Amino acid sequence: MQLAPIFVPRPKTLFIAGPCSAESEEQVLTTARQLSQAKYIHLFRCGIWKPRSSPNTFEGIGEAALPWLQKVQEIYHLPCCIEIATPQHLEQALKAGITCFWIGARTSVNPFDVQEIAQAAKGTDISILIKNPIAMDINLWYGNFERFHNAGIKKMAAVYRGGYSDKIQLYRNDPSWLHLIEFKQKYNNIPIIFDPSHIAGKTELIPLLVQKALYLDVDGLMIETHCRPELALSDKQQQLSVCDYISMMDNIIFPRQQDITNNALSQYRMAIDEIDNELIALIGKRIDIVKQIALYKKENHLPILQIDRWQKVLDDSLKKAQQLNIDPHLIETIFQSIHESAIETQQNMVISNKEPHS
Repeated sequence: MQLAPIFVPRPKTLFIAGPCSAESEEQVLTTARQLSQAKYIHLFRCGIWKPRSSPNTFEGIGEAALPWLQKVQEIYHLPCCIEIATPQHLEQALKAGITCFWIGARTSVNPFDVQEIAQAAKGTDISILIKNPIAMDINLWYGNFERFHNAGIKKMAAVYRGGYSDKIQLYRNDPSWLHLIEFKQKYNNIPIIFDPSHIAGKTELIPLLVQKALYLDVDGLMIETHCRPELALSDKQQQLSVCDYISMMDNIIFPRQQDITNNALSQYRMAIDEIDNELIALIGKRIDIVKQIALYKKENHLPILQIDRWQKVLDDSLKKAQQLNIDPHLIETIFQSIHESAIETQQNMVISNKEPHS
């Protein structure tokens, strides 16, 4: 899948900012005017059709807000980006001269909806941002890009907005950084825009999330910004004022790209590589012993799972991790994976009549 830049010329970090919702012409134009005077703006985001959980909440102005965005583009020379959920939304927006869109988390979870929008986009020169599905599924997320690619759309980017979690936590949505990293590893040809507003749910949590994302080398930021967030009709608690947005960006550290072939970092990485090789060798030795244990259990008709023994191994490992000031969650995750692999290996050997291959 060959992709074109979503914004030409694309800077190192693509800045997308604007209000959660278009509420009035004055609010839209005031926010756009204030943002146009900042250096951290390339696309003006603004929701006009709002998919809400309850019909008793503000669901957007709809088509009537499109002329306001036309003025934003004409007066402040800011390309506008809006959410679309149906082919009709796309058709109406294109007539108004809007050519950049995002597919929201509630829409991206439904292949039928995405396919209909992709089909309607055939023959157009639009830019598409696709948010991860609200129930995180990386393959489903990528499949949405394939649908637009098959429709001839080349300018695409992913928007990471975290995933749903039923656990009580600090954030509105689970950051799930490992999902972001996995997507970058699998589909590194697709730029990733980070949406801290929907992950945070509260403005005070946004700066740290932005900084963490930038250190994970995201390609851009999409941040909800309002001229008067205290009066916002939707999600006021997660929208920054323009002043706070600019102040935050002024204080954020943007990691710089550099040649690492002849500096201290390359030496550190060589040391890490050596340690990783040692870890792999040790894991290989452990697997060999697991196989010997499996043969012993098979010959003596012993159960594979011995939960008391496993709990002692885990408890001892966590105590050692604590003594060495190592994150216990990391150690537990590693040992759980090793134990699951060991159980599977023993199951295959005890049930099979074949001898193990070293």
